[in-house]
Amino acid sequence: MFLKFKSEVESLLQDAIKAAGYKVETLCLETSDYADLASSVAFRLAPKYKKSPGRIAEDISQKIRIPEKTLVERAEAKGPYINFYVNMEFLNQTALQILKEGGKYGSLPKKDKRIILEHTSTNPTGPLHVGRGRNPIIGDTLAMILRCAGYDVEIQYYVNDMGKQVATIVWGYDNIEQKALQKLERDKPDYDIVRYYRKATQIVAEHPDAESQIAQILGRYESGNASTIEKFRTVVNKCIDGQRQTLERLDITFDRYVWESQFVIDGSVKKVLEKMKKTKYIKREDGALALDLTSFGVEKDFVLTRFNGTTLYTTRDVAYHLWKFEHADVVINVLGEDQKLSMEQLKCALKILGLKKEPRIVFYSFVSLPEGRMSTRKGVVVNLDDLLDEACERAYIEVQKRRPELSEKEKRKIAEVVGMGAVRFDIIKVAPEKMMTFKWEDALDFEKQGAPFIQYSHARACSILKKAGKIEHGFDSSLLTAPEEIALIKKMALLPSMVDSAAQDLKPYVVATYARELAETFNQFYRAVPVLKAEDTLRDARLALVDCARIVLANVLGLLGITAPESM
Repeated sequence: MFLKFKSEVESLLQDAIKAAGYKVETLCLETSDYADLASSVAFRLAPKYKKSPGRIAEDISQKIRIPEKTLVERAEAKGPYINFYVNMEFLNQTALQILKEGGKYGSLPKKDKRIILEHTSTNPTGPLHVGRGRNPIIGDTLAMILRCAGYDVEIQYYVNDMGKQVATIVWGYDNIEQKALQKLERDKPDYDIVRYYRKATQIVAEHPDAESQIAQILGRYESGNASTIEKFRTVVNKCIDGQRQTLERLDITFDRYVWESQFVIDGSVKKVLEKMKKTKYIKREDGALALDLTSFGVEKDFVLTRFNGTTLYTTRDVAYHLWKFEHADVVINVLGEDQKLSMEQLKCALKILGLKKEPRIVFYSFVSLPEGRMSTRKGVVVNLDDLLDEACERAYIEVQKRRPELSEKEKRKIAEVVGMGAVRFDIIKVAPEKMMTFKWEDALDFEKQGAPFIQYSHARACSILKKAGKIEHGFDSSLLTAPEEIALIKKMALLPSMVDSAAQDLKPYVVATYARELAETFNQFYRAVPVLKAEDTLRDARLALVDCARIVLANVLGLLGITAPESM
């Protein structure tokens, strides 16, 4: 309903600007603390027409003509701003729409656009660690928001199976005895893999001849040697299986795993190299092939092959992106900020090959803990599994305090739901490009900031409805006149707009911020307005409003990949 209101405001404002004798390309509309929608367009017009913003806002507001059948109650100039307000029909239609659409409320019409969204795609060398824990959570949340916005989204994990690191692990399995390995930290296959990786890396540093053996293994894999392929596949699948177990705790799954070796086997990489060799950007150094990108403003060469002719990840990534654009209208990658240069190089390579499109990239800064930075290679690492276990244990302590009467099984179940929600929300609530330190006191905040606060608001709504039983007298939204009731309806009306904004700008934290604000608004309503003790039809109207809040809280938590519990 808010999107309809916004559309009506845009139309009224465009007509008024024209009638007032002004011309402008953007209407500068935004939500405001003082109005349901406000336009700051007068600031943009002031320099051009040499008038004060306040005078221009007044000129425009005097030309606004509100028709009878509209969701706009009134419009007025307030200093340099033009403020618009919704009417009672807006409030009524919003509540009815939520009750009618239920779990689908917030979803936008289907769009004729297919998106391939790639996220996580970590090297299969061991368990996922906290530092890159933002990647799968950002990617998965974005996918759900985009689907809610009407897009056809396929989530892909690009399996880096041809790198030197995997060849190192294969060498390790062939050459290292079990007794030489460190103790298995956790009974998961990815933890076994990382033992071989760490030990093999240590041996290679001490024995240079092992380096050449690893290079030979990699060469045999790229040339299609059957036994080598089987070894690589076994190692990689083992590691991915362990990582998958971790991500499933966070309810993160993938639609397709794409192996980079596919593009060598099917000849795509060879075709890319042949095309590159014919361009003016190609250069050779000591047998290696590279692209000179200085004409694009990129100083560092984009290396395509090693001196021995084997291709690099970068080359195969070009082939992968060409393939993605053959199968999708939009390509989105979620990547760490350390990949900025390589993505600039990739975009240049795609332009050289004549591709008119380029991928949209969501870069994220790495998560840190108060203990400091992490490194897989050195073994100084905080694994994501450890963080998730700790989240559940800390959540259990909170559940124990608040619900001691529950059975042990129920406490553990709620603790898992709360713990996983806490991790997801605390990571997603921060803009990806901003650095963040994961803090338990914020993540497990039941009072205002964390996911438990939002989950608890949903559980509270469920509890009220359970106590009330059936609504006997129907729903009359005209009875909902208290400021807290109106504020709650207006806040709930914003969900489709939040979905639209987050999808267009690829900013999932917008939805997280909205979820917290919605929970705050619901709690303000609950504290200020009696529900169960209200009389007859007013009681039923307020119960219907609580049901609306339950629906919208569940929907927005679902968009964030967080369970909406009925009891906490």
